[in-house]
Order: sequence, then structure tokens, then C-alpha cells
Amino acid sequence: MYLFGFGLAWLGMRARTKQPWSPIRTDQVDDIVFYSALGAIVGGRLGYMLVYGTQELIADPLSLFTVWKGGMSFHGGLSGVLIAMWLYGRHIGQRFFVLGDFIAPWAPAGLMLGRIGNFINGELWGKVTDVPWAIVYRGQPRHPSQLYEAALEGLLLFLVIFTYTRKPRPVMAASGLFLAGYGLSRIIVEFVRVPDVQLGYLAFGWVTMGQILSVPLVIAGAALIWVSRGNAPAAPAPAAPTGNPTPKRAS
Repeated sequence: MYLFGFGLAWLGMRARTKQPWSPIRTDQVDDIVFYSALGAIVGGRLGYMLVYGTQELIADPLSLFTVWKGGMSFHGGLSGVLIAMWLYGRHIGQRFFVLGDFIAPWAPAGLMLGRIGNFINGELWGKVTDVPWAIVYRGQPRHPSQLYEAALEGLLLFLVIFTYTRKPRPVMAASGLFLAGYGLSRIIVEFVRVPDVQLGYLAFGWVTMGQILSVPLVIAGAALIWVSRGNAPAAPAPAAPTGNPTPKRAS
């Protein structure tokens, strides 16, 4: 699912660069996808072990590398992607939020595929319920919370941001829409999703770590949307350099 997600983002971003107003060139998409993928995987694993697998990591630091046992965190993956895009933006002389806005429409598509992967893998199930669409898992009817997340933070958020960004928008707006949309979706679904066993509920018998980590995303997203109202759209990307520069004659 990770590979499908990265592939879909690669195709989508290359298609977007064909627009005359695109701030990113087609030849830059390969690097964006590569560094984003690296940031998502490394950050996702580090984030999971530091937040959800702290005791295991302390007992056995090498457990960080036992990726075949599972354990990836969205919030860690997001942090990894942000760091990767900040570094890459510095390398190509592009503003951080211009890259963030360019990537934003494709992140929900990857999330949708990831949640479908959670469903196929039989993990991150919802609470026991009697709703007609409950799915029996290990003898108990449960909310298919993975599919709820695939629909909300995945398909719905993708359609909203993709449609919104079909024409130039103020810098920071798409990034803010993604952060706020994801945070709200995650907070909502966490009410019917079983929390991680090693953490449980952190407060009031219903607050989860996923909700706590998502609240700052909603606040940051709303702030970016507010600030973006005074921003202009990003400038179109300059033409890609062609050939080798003409050498100067020796004087």
C-alpha cells in the first residue's frame, strides 16, 4: 500500500506540473517523491517507537529496526516528510509551504490506501458495536474503523483538496486544509477505534493519544488557512535548465 501510495502521488504530481501555473517542474517530482517516501518511512517508524513503543524501545533499542513486526505512526511520518521537504526546498531554493501545498492533495490518497492496508492486515479495529455494517473480527462485531478513516481522512479529504487546488490558491492554504482535515477526521474516528493496548485511554475514559496528537494539527491547519488569506499564489516554476552552460573564454 505504501508503494501504491507513492506511485499514485508520483503520477498525480507529474500531471499537476503540466499546468502552466505549477510552481514545481516535472523533473523535480522524482526527487520530491523519493525524499517524501524516505521521510514518511523513517519518521513513521521513529514516531511509533518513541510515542507508542517507548517501553519496548528502552528494553531493546534494536527493536527500532524490527519493522516486520509492524508499527508506523502517521504523526511521525508527517514530521519526517516535513523535515525532508524543508531540506529539499533549501536545496532547490523553493519555499517550504510551496512544496507543502504541492504535496497536500496526494497525501490523503496515500492515507486511504494505508488504512485499507490496516483493514486487510486485521489491525487497528474499532470498538464492539451492534450497527448493521459491523464486521465480525475474532468472534465480535466491531466498527470497521480502518474503513472510516480511509473514507474520511483518505477519500473525502483527497476530493476536497484535489478540487480546491485545481487552480492557483494562496500559499499555505492547501497545507492548512490538509492538516485541519486530517486532524478532525482522526479525532472523530478515535471515538469508535480501540486505543493502542500499551497506552489505553489517557484521560476521562475516552481521550486517546491519537486525539491528543491531532489537536495541534487542527489548530495549526486553521492558523495556516487564516494566514493564507493575505498570501498570493506561488509563482510558476522557471523553465528547467537545458544542456551545459557555454564555457567562458579565457581572457
